[in-house]
Amino acid sequence: MATVAHKHPNYMAIFWWLTALTILELAVVFLPFGKTVNGTLLCALAIGKAALVAAYFMHLRFEYRSLTLIAFTPLAIAVLLIFVLMPDSFAVQKKTAGVKAPAASAPAKH
Repeated sequence: MATVAHKHPNYMAIFWWLTALTILELAVVFLPFGKTVNGTLLCALAIGKAALVAAYFMHLRFEYRSLTLIAFTPLAIAVLLIFVLMPDSFAVQKKTAGVKAPAASAPAKH
């Protein structure tokens, strides 16, 4: 680990940035965009929040670059996994798009 002395970050500023990003995430949910756009925006905002937390609260900003790269390796693996599984997701969506829901049956008369 790095033993270099560094100035302590302004944790209240980070708190307010995280709060603003959370409010922005809530606003995105109610925007009239499609599911894909909303999902993409929410993922981008979540990655931004995670980066802030990792950089300042986990002190990765003040560590050696190799430790930072090791910390972000799981993110790269997760993105790769998403792209690998996307074709299967699209195949399931196409398959279920043609299936109709069963009609509600009428109540029996006595």
